[in-house]
Amino acid sequence: MSDPWLLQDSAEYPLALSTQPWRRFREGLCELVATLVRRCQYSVLYDEFLADTLISLLTGLSDSQVRAFRHTSTLTAMKLMTALVNVALGVSLHKENNQRQYDAEQGKGPGRRTANRLETLLEQRKQLQEQQEEIENMMNAIFKGVFVHRYRDVVPEIRSICMEEMGKWMQSYSTSFLTDGYLKYIGWTLHDKQRDVRLTCLKALQGLYSSQDTAVRMELFTSRFKARMVSMVLDKEPDVAVEAVKLLTLILQNMEDVLTEEDCQGIYPVVFASHRALATAAGEFLYRKLLDPKGEARQERLQRGETRAFFHLLLAFFIESELHEHATYLVDSLWDCAAALLKDWEAMAVLLLEESSDEGLGDPQESALIQILVASMRQAVEGQPPVGRGPRKKVLSAWERKAQASERVRITQYLIPLLPQLLAKFSADAEKVTLLLAAPRYFDLSLYCTGRLEKHLELLLGQLQEAVEKHSGREVLEAASRALHVLCDPELPFHGRVDYARSRLVDQLTDKFQQELPELLQASFLDEDEVYSMAATLKRISIFHSAHDLTPWKLFEPCHQIMQRAVDTGEIPTQVLIPAMTCLHFYVLWELAHISAGAFMQEHVLELKRKVDALCSLCQSCLTDLDPSVQEQAYVLLSDHLLMFGPQLAQGGREALSSLVLRLDAGLQAQLAGFLMDHVFNHAEPMDADQDDSEGRIEALHQRRRLLAGFCKLVVYNVVELSAASDVFKHYVKCYDDYGDIIKETLNQARQIDRAEWGRTLLLSLKQLLTELLLQHGRGARLSKAFAEIRDLARRFALLFGPHQARNRTVLVALHREGIKFALQSPSSELLAPLQLPFLEVLSEFSPRLLHPDKKLM
Repeated sequence: MSDPWLLQDSAEYPLALSTQPWRRFREGLCELVATLVRRCQYSVLYDEFLADTLISLLTGLSDSQVRAFRHTSTLTAMKLMTALVNVALGVSLHKENNQRQYDAEQGKGPGRRTANRLETLLEQRKQLQEQQEEIENMMNAIFKGVFVHRYRDVVPEIRSICMEEMGKWMQSYSTSFLTDGYLKYIGWTLHDKQRDVRLTCLKALQGLYSSQDTAVRMELFTSRFKARMVSMVLDKEPDVAVEAVKLLTLILQNMEDVLTEEDCQGIYPVVFASHRALATAAGEFLYRKLLDPKGEARQERLQRGETRAFFHLLLAFFIESELHEHATYLVDSLWDCAAALLKDWEAMAVLLLEESSDEGLGDPQESALIQILVASMRQAVEGQPPVGRGPRKKVLSAWERKAQASERVRITQYLIPLLPQLLAKFSADAEKVTLLLAAPRYFDLSLYCTGRLEKHLELLLGQLQEAVEKHSGREVLEAASRALHVLCDPELPFHGRVDYARSRLVDQLTDKFQQELPELLQASFLDEDEVYSMAATLKRISIFHSAHDLTPWKLFEPCHQIMQRAVDTGEIPTQVLIPAMTCLHFYVLWELAHISAGAFMQEHVLELKRKVDALCSLCQSCLTDLDPSVQEQAYVLLSDHLLMFGPQLAQGGREALSSLVLRLDAGLQAQLAGFLMDHVFNHAEPMDADQDDSEGRIEALHQRRRLLAGFCKLVVYNVVELSAASDVFKHYVKCYDDYGDIIKETLNQARQIDRAEWGRTLLLSLKQLLTELLLQHGRGARLSKAFAEIRDLARRFALLFGPHQARNRTVLVALHREGIKFALQSPSSELLAPLQLPFLEVLSEFSPRLLHPDKKLM
C-alpha cells in the first residue's frame, strides 16, 4: 500500500480496460466473490473473521485516493453485498419455513406432539435469527462504509456499479431494501451528469416497476421523482430518453392514475422524433395510454369493432398533434406494437367509403386516414424506416423478402376492388387523390390477371384519366404519372391494355395542345382562360413526358416554336413557356436514350444534334429573361444538358456519338457563373418578405442549393474548366451555413481530378477576393474585416491539404511561387510598395504545410 508505484493514480488498470482478456478478468472477479459467499454461507461466513476482515479491507480500499483501488474495491464490495443479499434471502425463507413447521407441530394434539421436535425447531429458529442478524450487520457495514460514500464518487463507472447493484438488492430482497430510505439514492442519482449513470438508474427502476407487487410499494418515491422521470424523456442522450419512456410505460401499466394528462402530453410528441428507438418506445406508450381498444376506459367501443375504435382514437391524436405531413413517422413508431391493427387495410378502406354521418369521418379525418393507409402499406411492403430515421437501407434476408411479398399480396387482394371506389369518392380532392394514387406501387400487379380482376383495372385506369383531366396541380399529376408508369411495366400481362389507355390519354392532351397552339403563336393578346387552358395542357404533357416516352407524338417542333416566339417577342406567358421548355428537355433526353440503347443511323444523331443545339441556344437566350423563374429553368436545363452531353458521352465504346458532345464556350461559361452569383451567392431576401414564412424561405434555400449543385456537377465531371470553380470556392467560408457541404465536396472531388490545377484554382479564388477588396478600399484594405475573412478562407483551404506534406509538395511550392509573384507585382510608382503586398499574409496560412527545404527556397 505504501509502494510509490501503487500510489500512482493512473487510468490504466484492469477494470478500466475494455479488451477481451480484461473483460474476462472482471467477470472472473465477480464470479469469485459470488462463489466464495455461496460456498461459505453455512459455516465460515459466520466465524467473525473471514467476512469481517474482507469487509474491513474493502472499506479501507474504497476510501483510497487511488482510482484503481477505489474502483476495484467498490466493485468487489458491491458484488459481496449482492451475494450476502442472496444469502439473507435464503435465511429469511428458511425462517419462514421453520415457523410454518413449528406452528404445524404446535397445532398437533398432546398425544401426537413431540417435545424434541419443538426444541429442535426452536433451536433452528434461534440459529437462523442469529445468522440473519450477522448478515444484516455485514450488509449494514458495507452499505454505510462503501455505498454511502461511493454512490457519488467522481468516477462515473463507480457510481454506475453502486446503482446497478442496488437495483438488484431491491428486486431480490424487497422486504428489506424496497424502502424510501434506499430508493432515495436512485432518485437523487437520476440527476447525474453522466449518461451511463442515468441509464443504469433507469434500468434499475424498470426492474422494480415491471412488477405490480413492487410498483405498488413505490408510491412515495414515484410522487417525489415523477417530474424528473418525465423530464428525462427529453434527455440530450437518445438512449437515456428511450429507457425513460420505457420506464414511464411500465409505470402506466402497473400503477393506476399516477401519470397525469399533463405528464402524458410531454411524451406523445416524441413519436415524431427522428431517433427510431425513442420514437418506437413513445409509440408503445401512446398505444398503451390512448389507442389500446382493450383498455377499460374504452370498453363501450368494442361492440362496434376493435379496429374501428383504434382508428378513431388514432385519427383524433394525429389531428390534434398538428403534424399532418408526418403520418409515415407515426406509423413507423406504432409498427412494433400495433402492426396487426395498422395492417387492417380493408377496415381503413371501408371506413373511408362510409358516407358521412354522426359516426362517420369528417374531411380532416379522411385526409389523415388516407395518409395512414398509404404509410402502413409502404411500411409493410418496404420495411424501411422513413427518411432521417434509422440507418440506410439494409439488405433483407430471404425470410424478410418472403414476408414482404406476402404482405404485398394481402394489400392487393384487399384494395384492388376498393381503390377505384376511393378514387371516385375523393376525385375532387387533389390531396387525397395524390395519396391514393401511390397505392399501386405497393400492389402485386400480377393479381389483376391471375385473380381475374381486369374489370377493376379498367375502373382504375378510368379514375386515373379522370384525375388527370380534373386536376392541374403538380403533385397530383406527378402521382398519376408514376402510377401509370408502374402499371405500364412491359413484363405485366396486361401491358397492352394499359399502354392503349396511356396512348388515348396522351392523344387527348396533344390534340388539345395542337388546337390551341395556332392561337397562341398568332395572337398578340390572350385572355386568362386561354392562357390557363394552354398552360394546364402543357403542364400535364411535360409531367407525363418525364416518366413516359412521348416522342412518337412529335412535340419538339411545336414546343420549339413557343420558345422561339418567347425569345423573339417576349409575348409568351411564363406559365406556358416553362412547361414548353420542360417538354423540349425530356424530348431530347428520350431521343438520346433511344440512340444509346441500340443501333442507330448517323442521320438520327445529326438530327438530335440539331435539336440539342437549338434548345441550348434558346436556353442561353432565356438566361437574360426578365422573369427569374424562366432564368432558373433555363439554367437548370443548360446545366443538365451540358452534363448529359458532356465528354463522357463519347466514351466506353460510343465514339460514334462524339458529334453530340457539347463544347462549352467562354461566353456561356461566363453567363453560368454570372447567374450563379446573382441567384445563389448574392441573393437577398425581399424587403417585404413575411418573417413568419419559414417554410417558404427553406424551400427557396433548397432551390438555391439545387442551382449551385448543378454548376458543381459541371466542375466535377470536367465539363467546365476547373478554374471556373474559383467563383464557387471563394464563397466557402462566407456562405458555409447554406452551402458549405456542397462546396466542400466539390473541393474534395476537384482535388482528385487534378491536384496541381486544384491548387491554382484555390490561389485564383484568393487573388480574386483580394483584388476586389483592393478596388474597394485601396491600400487600407489590410485593416478591413473583409481581409481577415480572406485569411480565414486561406486557413480553411490549407486544411484541405491534409497531413501528407510529401504528396502535396509540388502543389504547395507552385502555389507559393505564384502567390509571391502576385504579391510583388510592380507598383505604378517606384516609391510605393506593391499594392498586393498584403497577399503575403494570406499566403502565410499555407506556409506551415511546406517542407523545411522548400521554406528555405521560398
